[in-house]
Amino acid sequence: MTTDPVRRLTELPLNRRVVVRYRIEGGFTDALGYLRSRDDSGCQVETRRGLVTVAFADVVAAKPVPERPARRAMW
Repeated sequence: MTTDPVRRLTELPLNRRVVVRYRIEGGFTDALGYLRSRDDSGCQVETRRGLVTVAFADVVAAKPVPERPARRAMW
């Protein structure tokens, strides 16, 4: 797999769990969730808070991540 984060996002299959670090005004933020769509200009990641649209021009890092661990039963 490539080290270029935009290329990595274009090579990963949709619905893969990812983390994407991207530029925002005043710094950086992360989108952790499922890669739901992409086009020539960016991608959409479905996070716990909703769908996040990330422009490829703002991406500084991206990688696939494992599924969330299953919740443990209480008692």
